[in-house]
Amino acid sequence: MENAGPSTHHIAPDVPSDSMTSRDYYILSGIHEEMLKDSVRTGSYRAAIINNGHLFKGKTVLDVGCGTAGASHVVGVSTASLSRSSTCQISSIQAQKIIEANGFKDTITLVKGKLEEAELPITEFDIIISEWMGYFLLYESMLDTVLLARDKYLKPGGLIFPDTARLLFAAIEDQDYKEEKINFWENVYGFDYSCIKDIALREPLVDTVDLKAVVTDPCVIKHIDLLTATKEDLTFVAPFTLTATRNDYVHAFLAWFDIVFDCTHKKVKFSTGPHAQYTHWKQTVFYTPSTIAITEGQEITGSVSCAPNARNNRDLDIAISYAIGEDNEGTTVEYKMCVILYSFRTSFLPQCDSW
Repeated sequence: MENAGPSTHHIAPDVPSDSMTSRDYYILSGIHEEMLKDSVRTGSYRAAIINNGHLFKGKTVLDVGCGTAGASHVVGVSTASLSRSSTCQISSIQAQKIIEANGFKDTITLVKGKLEEAELPITEFDIIISEWMGYFLLYESMLDTVLLARDKYLKPGGLIFPDTARLLFAAIEDQDYKEEKINFWENVYGFDYSCIKDIALREPLVDTVDLKAVVTDPCVIKHIDLLTATKEDLTFVAPFTLTATRNDYVHAFLAWFDIVFDCTHKKVKFSTGPHAQYTHWKQTVFYTPSTIAITEGQEITGSVSCAPNARNNRDLDIAISYAIGEDNEGTTVEYKMCVILYSFRTSFLPQCDSW
């Protein structure tokens, strides 16, 4: 795998915009630079809007997460503060300056505050648009806010951009990096740090994985239709069956997601999988406690459960249960995706109080 690096959900400074330092703005500009330079992400949203201008013409648009779109009027909802869970971490002051600098002062209204509490100038919208996805699709995502916006503000027959998401699952061979990332703790410059190994194992790793490392067919473990999904759907248990494509070893499971703008006249879609062009979401790796030997055609069966952590709903509790062939005992591993700080070749550092 390539080096793990910064991505969308960094910890941003929790300070008012009028007291931010140049360092705070540097952190925020870096976050937005990375997202905007993600050509798959930005290009897909642009194509969905520009190539479907007839869907936007004369319409009202609610942008959940503070961005821009072309229509008769756009209301962008920004967060009340620079919270670490926001996907739009630029200050509302800077967002307003961008709106005015690009000549959209009369067509884009920026509302500061949480959607649940904000008073919007328009009561019903034709279209809701949002870049709500997080790592593993649902980690620190804004999907629950988008669903709230749909129920409260979307007109009957209205559109959501994007409107379909799929979470996929596979198994990978990753001996070298697992040795460096997990087994490293068994001997740290001659000292036994093995007590940390279990913690490291239960921290999902966000990184890019080479397609040749994938040793099974993929399996869809979650399908989300944003027009009908409920908040309760974001807590789930999904079965999976992975069929080995060759004789090899499994060191980890891998998850990624696909996004579709299904309501568009000409479908726009993108994938964050190892077979696709790089995105800042990368993929999510779940290492297994032991190495699994598989033969071509053999099946790994099991289930994935996912739920917001009880103590911090921004974090995710994920459990993977799996068995090989006729193995009736199986194995279950519990993982936690927590609020993170990033450095190179690091995963989710245990910052959360849910451990």
